[in-house]
Amino acid sequence: MKHFPDLLSSPVRVSMISGDDNARTDFGTPEGGICTKDDIEITLKKNGADLCVTVKADETSVSWVMVRFPMHIPEGALVYGDDWERGYGTLHWGSIVPEQHMPWYFLCYDTGARVLAGYGVMVRPNAMCVWHADSDGVTLYIDVRSGGMGVVLGGRTLDACTVLCREYEDTDAFSGGHKFCCAMCPDPIFPEKPVYGSNNWYYAYGNSSHDEILTDSEYIAELCEGLENRPYMVIDDGWHDNRTAGPWDHGNQNFGDMGKLASEMKARGVKPGIWIRFLHDLDPKIPDEWKSLRCADYLDPSVPEVLDYVRTTAKRLCDWGYELIKHDYSSYDLFGNYGLRMGTSVTPKGWHFRDRSKTSAEVVLGFYRAIREAAGDAVIIGCNTFSHLCAGLVEVNRTGDDTSGRYWDRTRKMGVNTLAFRMMQNRAFYMADADCIGITAQVPWEQNRVWLKALSRSGSPLFMSSAKGVADDAMIPEIKEAFFYNSTQEDLLVPVDWVNDICPRKWMLNGEEITFDWYTEDGFDALNPIGNII
Repeated sequence: MKHFPDLLSSPVRVSMISGDDNARTDFGTPEGGICTKDDIEITLKKNGADLCVTVKADETSVSWVMVRFPMHIPEGALVYGDDWERGYGTLHWGSIVPEQHMPWYFLCYDTGARVLAGYGVMVRPNAMCVWHADSDGVTLYIDVRSGGMGVVLGGRTLDACTVLCREYEDTDAFSGGHKFCCAMCPDPIFPEKPVYGSNNWYYAYGNSSHDEILTDSEYIAELCEGLENRPYMVIDDGWHDNRTAGPWDHGNQNFGDMGKLASEMKARGVKPGIWIRFLHDLDPKIPDEWKSLRCADYLDPSVPEVLDYVRTTAKRLCDWGYELIKHDYSSYDLFGNYGLRMGTSVTPKGWHFRDRSKTSAEVVLGFYRAIREAAGDAVIIGCNTFSHLCAGLVEVNRTGDDTSGRYWDRTRKMGVNTLAFRMMQNRAFYMADADCIGITAQVPWEQNRVWLKALSRSGSPLFMSSAKGVADDAMIPEIKEAFFYNSTQEDLLVPVDWVNDICPRKWMLNGEEITFDWYTEDGFDALNPIGNII
């Protein structure tokens, strides 16, 4: 007998929102798993232990399908809900909160019985899926809109999502959660060798140059001297003409020939990496027909020519010699929101992609696949990418909002929470990047050294942001040791007290308990706002 309810063992209730008037239809419990109204057909069909949801329609637009499961979460069980894209320092275990939106999947854990249940959808669904739980049941909201308006399927059948639930006995919350992430993603891709190294953002913040990048390359190569797996040196924003925007076909006056720079970086013993924001491009030659109907500042990847443009751009970076591409901002550029503000609906109403026959999720997946196809052997790091949609299409994913090279409490809030609560996805969806350590004069080393150790022994990527000369002779041996361990990423770091602390202190490192002291003597500095400080 299962400890937690099996979502799929009881009859469900199905509702739909459709048409230009956003009319709601309540189908109740569908006979034979089929719901029909006019030219719309929704099918719920068991596939082994899972449930496949499909939507077919001719000319009537479809916005949402809601599936209500009559499930009662046992008293005293803790609930964890994931985020749309990156975590924002708020991931946690807690009580049932009916208003809490839980994108993609959620977990229930009974600490006394040591049983965990996972409820979610398989990765790369063709719909944006989010859960809500209350004391009477659970509702899965399946968003099949095209942007903020209903999709027009034109007679085709959409495989919206596959729902799965699993239960794991005699387990801690982390191990059970990791197993469920593996069940949701049977086909992850990983880099050939562990990815680690340096990224210049959290000390340069976009103010860099050709010569500075070569100095950075020499510095990280020196810190990793003797390590067989060579580090990456990632050039972040600032190498192109427009801050955070293209065109991406040349370096600015401070960088010059980007192909020459990549070659010179390799000669200094590092693997070249580069940052890009594909969907924000200010090239005046871009046709209006390529631009988003939501906001003309951004490209619309439902347009085939835009995907060709993305492929050409990604291939150019690889032809220049860059072995890692970090692409950023796409969730915001596509939908006008960061995950923190998306709620149940990822985007405002009243607009659609230029190809309204594609759902939002299909458009996102087409964009991610275009980059992956064009990048060849290069490693892809997603940043501000939807975690469930990029799984299996990126080797590394930035799983949390920005840490900081200026303010320790931002690093603690964003970095530690992300490391603890998104490590379940590490080696399940991709390699999970909890973001950098910014070693600068503004951040006290006594706090930063703790973050460095946690990252380096996490079994996930470690990236450092630091200019040469900032770290003194006492700090250098610790930094070198951190890169030594992270160059192989063979460690296993598991949060212990994360069920009652969103910034956990107690961890298990390779089976032995370790404590990280994240706070200064004065604790959290409540008078210094974290907000926009990065």
